[in-house]
Amino acid sequence: MKYGLLINEGPYQHQAVDSAYQFAKAAIAKGHEVFRVFFYHDGVNTATDFAVPPQDDRNITANWIKLAEENNIDMVVCIAAAQRRGLLDANEAERQGKRGDNIAPTFRISGLGQLVEAGIECDRLLTFGD
Repeated sequence: MKYGLLINEGPYQHQAVDSAYQFAKAAIAKGHEVFRVFFYHDGVNTATDFAVPPQDDRNITANWIKLAEENNIDMVVCIAAAQRRGLLDANEAERQGKRGDNIAPTFRISGLGQLVEAGIECDRLLTFGD
């Protein structure tokens, strides 16, 4: 089965990002494919390269990066939600006249069309968070 995941909640305020991560790991272990993870609303905060969690805490961003790189998962951050929260890739930072970018490697910024495409391409599109 081919899955798409939609994450709507922030990484350290809500269980949604962790639940989606555990689901993705379990699905892959069972031989399924996770085609795309779309980060929307506060879920875009998962993609920040500037978060530094304590050493004894989980690093949610690093966990997603590793999973995505090992399993060729497309990690898409909604551009409108990201801009509202101050998350920019190098192209957007330059275009908006900002000093730098802060999106973590493996994540990419794009529009809602990528979410629609995931809904079309995948057998199931699962939503995590409100």
